[in-house]
Amino acid sequence: MLTCKQFLQELNDYLDPCTDPATKCHLERHVSECPNCFVIVDTTKKTLEVYKGVEAQTIPEGVKARLWKALERKMAARKLQG
Repeated sequence: MLTCKQFLQELNDYLDPCTDPATKCHLERHVSECPNCFVIVDTTKKTLEVYKGVEAQTIPEGVKARLWKALERKMAARKLQG
């Protein structure tokens, strides 16, 4: 049986319409039996629908540079911990 943690790791596959039917069926079984994961899937689908209608915005270069530096620091810290 699939755990919630395992399902969440596969959430992208569950939401991807190109995922093979056997995998989709395996993941669907968990969602149909787990109310918590059902809520996560439902909320994620609704969020994606909202963002599909939003026009992409350009990020200012200064903000983009700070974001990349913050991500690089976070990834470096994880490497040190692991």
